[in-house]
Amino acid sequence: MPQSAKVYVIDDDPAMRDSLDFLLGSAGFNVRLFDSAQVFLDELASLDAGCVVTDVRMPGIDGIELLRQLNSGERKLPVIVMTGHGDVPLAVEAMKLGALDFLEKPFEDDRLIGMIETALAENESGSKSEALSADLAARVASLTQRERQVMQGLVTGQSNKTIAREYDISPRTVEVYRANVMTKMQAGNLSELVRFAIRAGFIED
Repeated sequence: MPQSAKVYVIDDDPAMRDSLDFLLGSAGFNVRLFDSAQVFLDELASLDAGCVVTDVRMPGIDGIELLRQLNSGERKLPVIVMTGHGDVPLAVEAMKLGALDFLEKPFEDDRLIGMIETALAENESGSKSEALSADLAARVASLTQRERQVMQGLVTGQSNKTIAREYDISPRTVEVYRANVMTKMQAGNLSELVRFAIRAGFIED
């Protein structure tokens, strides 16, 4: 990946923009900051290829509407959305609209950098391959019925306690099933599980 790879940061919080500017600039990315999705869209036609990192909750055009407008246009840039705690259902909606991944705040710096590198690499190779989808569908097929139920709860943003109440099992049992799901799906974290579930067709677009 070239060190001059472009990253477009969209966030209405000045402190967050400055923090990401420093972090991503230090990692070798060429960073452009935008305080609103509208300003970004106004300049989109003149921007080089790159990766978009956007907050999901913003005044005016939010991250979800931004994705809709990007989908309806000719420019197809990889998008990573940042969400607050408890915004998993919103993040799932964003991923259905084409976002590559989401990060819950606060997040590890290295994780964001790794996501951007992956997004840029996937965008270059166009790797949303049928083989990957088939492999992920096979992982879903390996789940037991209860594991599928727990996974459904996880990817729709339910807590362990909520899932436990719904199926009349203990939260501790849910934790065991959750661990099994993460292992069988080969997911390192919740956002990865959501992404895998969408690509496998477990969550309908």
